Amino acid sequence: MASDKVIQLSDAAFETEALQAALPVLVDFWAPWCGPCKAIGPMIDELAAEFDGKLKVCKMNVDDNPATPGKYGIRAIPTLILLKGGKVVDQVTGAVGKSQMVAMVQKAL
Repeated sequence: MASDKVIQLSDAAFETEALQAALPVLVDFWAPWCGPCKAIGPMIDELAAEFDGKLKVCKMNVDDNPATPGKYGIRAIPTLILLKGGKVVDQVTGAVGKSQMVAMVQKAL
């Protein structure tokens, strides 16, 4: 079950929702057919709940929104990008553990 704290991003909304956000933003680039993406989904939801008010958590379906992943050079999914002030602070590709996600997020807080 997707968390109501996780924002579904589109190419059209990326600039406003992610790049101009007041809070740091974690973007999960994923696709419905991607097994590892599904595996980390619950952890993404947990991060959204744990860092509510400190971090904005978004997911972007790369099949429906090809422009943004192309702009950021994303060739494999899942890829997590951490943005702060519209700039990439950190990026990780693959199904990483929650502790690694938390450590990543803390770089921007």
